[in-house]
Amino acid sequence: MKKPCLFFDLDNTILDFNTAEEKALGKALREAGLTLDAEKLAHYRRINEQCWQALERGEMSRERVLYGRYEQFFREEGFAAADPAAVQDRYEYILSHGHYFMPGAEALLNAFAENYRLFAVSNGNAVTQAGRIASAGLSQWFEDFFISEKIGAEKPSAAFFDYCFSHIAGAEKDSTVIIGDSLTSDILGGINAGIATVWYNFSHKAEPPAISPDYIIHELAELPPLLEKHFLNREKHFHEQ
Repeated sequence: MKKPCLFFDLDNTILDFNTAEEKALGKALREAGLTLDAEKLAHYRRINEQCWQALERGEMSRERVLYGRYEQFFREEGFAAADPAAVQDRYEYILSHGHYFMPGAEALLNAFAENYRLFAVSNGNAVTQAGRIASAGLSQWFEDFFISEKIGAEKPSAAFFDYCFSHIAGAEKDSTVIIGDSLTSDILGGINAGIATVWYNFSHKAEPPAISPDYIIHELAELPPLLEKHFLNREKHFHEQ
């Protein structure tokens, strides 16, 4: 049996984006003479999430997401003197230098390296992700990195995943699983691509998901036995046909 393929989202799945974001945003704002507290961070994150979801739906360009989120945030916070473009550029630079792993991510990748083919799939900014990928040394585990800005299509579009499969020799959809924290990007993307989906609900959201994943985990440590069972069941089904 060929090694199965695992598509991992990067931000808040392998790399702890929330921590990196808070530190980079706080530093960029301080350099602009502004302060970041918990309330302002929550406000920014609401705007940021809305903008990225608009990108996923094809309603907003990437450039508009990156700069428009700061324009809206500064306008609503009353930061009239701040330069959104300057803060955005500084934020992305800081974010691209350094990384934090999600709990258990390194151990998981080490455990998977022998039995699975690992690929990263991300809607993140290409330059920023390149810096974080290098900083975290992810090339030792991942066979390739698929970044939507380079591909020209975003998750959850089928076009994004069509590109991935066309660039992975021997990959088959029925032996591929996507793992990610975003229902609208990773899980819907997996559904659109016709592959199995694992929602990494690390924040323990209580509400039933509007988009239905095949599996739900709350910690990365739950993934190895889940995937082992998934692929054993798949192999059993194959032999019974």
